Amino acid sequence: MITKKVMQRVAKPVVLIAEELSPATLDALGPDFEVVNCDGADRGQLLDALAKGVDAVLIRSATKMDAQAIAAAKGLKVIARAGVGLDNVDIPAATAAGVMVVNAPTSNIVSAAELAISLLLASARFISPAHAALRNGKWARSQFTGAELFEKTLGIVGFGRIGQLVAHRMQAFGMDVIAYDPYLQPARAAQLGVRLVELDELLRTADFITIHLPKTKETANLIGVEALKKVKPSVRIINAARGGVLDEAALYDAIVEGRVGGAGLDVFSTEPCTDSPLFTLDKVVATPHLGASTDEAQERAGIAVAVSVRKALAGELVPDAVNVKGGVIAEEIRPSLPLVEKMAQIATELLNEVPVNMDIQVRGEIAVHDSSILAISALKGSLIAVGAEEVTYVNAPGLAAERGMTSHVTTTADSAEYRSMISLRAATGSGKSITVDGTLMGIKQTQKIIGIDSFSLDLPPTAHILFLRYVDAPGVIGTVGQTLGQAHINIAGMQVARSGAGGKALMALSVDSNVSDELLATIKKETGAESVRAVVLVD
Repeated sequence: MITKKVMQRVAKPVVLIAEELSPATLDALGPDFEVVNCDGADRGQLLDALAKGVDAVLIRSATKMDAQAIAAAKGLKVIARAGVGLDNVDIPAATAAGVMVVNAPTSNIVSAAELAISLLLASARFISPAHAALRNGKWARSQFTGAELFEKTLGIVGFGRIGQLVAHRMQAFGMDVIAYDPYLQPARAAQLGVRLVELDELLRTADFITIHLPKTKETANLIGVEALKKVKPSVRIINAARGGVLDEAALYDAIVEGRVGGAGLDVFSTEPCTDSPLFTLDKVVATPHLGASTDEAQERAGIAVAVSVRKALAGELVPDAVNVKGGVIAEEIRPSLPLVEKMAQIATELLNEVPVNMDIQVRGEIAVHDSSILAISALKGSLIAVGAEEVTYVNAPGLAAERGMTSHVTTTADSAEYRSMISLRAATGSGKSITVDGTLMGIKQTQKIIGIDSFSLDLPPTAHILFLRYVDAPGVIGTVGQTLGQAHINIAGMQVARSGAGGKALMALSVDSNVSDELLATIKKETGAESVRAVVLVD
């Protein structure tokens, strides 16, 4: 018999805010959490606060959630970065610990794009040194002759969301835009009126270069000594993305030697940075990592991660989680996640044994979308059924691997009776197997179990379901109803499916309360059923 442990939280979840966030963040969190604060940049304060036990920690860029901090955190479930970059979070360590990592990937894209453009304009027209000269009493017009953007070529290195925003805005200046991005389809760039080129061509051709890449092993110092030998001597280079993608020492040498015309920098390889040789050059305009520093971006980021924390601590899947296998989840797939969880719970309970493998087949219209996340939904549901505690989309794969459980998703456009449906086949190490079919019906996407093995059903997956397998015979339905009635258990709905008169039959009853093991044994004895199972579905 598979048993469950029900854990009840007696206190509010604790959320640690380790850096200053928008007041809207607290509003979005709501009253259901105990909020504590610390200075995340102070290592001692951070470790002490984490060691006291927190469910979630909200950070920006100054707090380092490395392996040490994650190990020190008692009960930590979520690390939420109110922004885009995650250089200060050890994602592998978090994943190993079952800690979800979320960010706000779209919160500051407009602000970052606008700052990159600001730096480009400031570099082109020497805004910063001209302003400084004027404040020092110098009217140095001839010293600061700049360059127009009109009919110049802008090279964008990294053509993601921010790069695309920059392209759209700079096209309004009359610039010809080219881009380098090995992961983008040329058709998408063409839709935006941008030509994709190789990096060498971009370096040779561009009058202005703006960088919009994350820092990885592949992109570290991508614009370095060799790259800067290929550019026009008049080129201006902008980096408002990540420090370390542009080699600052090589850039300094190139500007001093007249091989680069100027630069606009918001990010640096080591931050905070206050003494770079680049700051001594009039041809460089620099800001202290202000890409996300607008009221609007901070508010959007705070609200986004607050919502993610609420979802994560409620056990829901968080689309912005960066360490949940499956990537971005299509809107058409999301309603299927809880359905597949319940299908896996039903399969596991009816098998009365831990499945070693679950095959999920997605059929019909939704099959065109990436449904790989449903493999984790199935594992999560099965783990819940066998009594595993605190199962999340982060740790479900690891917990399943410890138990020897695997799951796989396949897709097919064929679906004879339904616009879309999902079949889950679970198999155990002893050779038992079961297939559970489900679908979502109507505009409200109502969950339905539509089949178990060869038996057709139209069953809402309610909290308490009783399943009987038996040989079709008169009196079985009455006996079941009478036995449940004598035990004061109300039947909310009943369905019977059979292979034929006198053949194998399956009865499914939705009831209003749990059915005890003793009552299950009585029903089995009175009806002569092959099996009687009570399933309690956990949302």
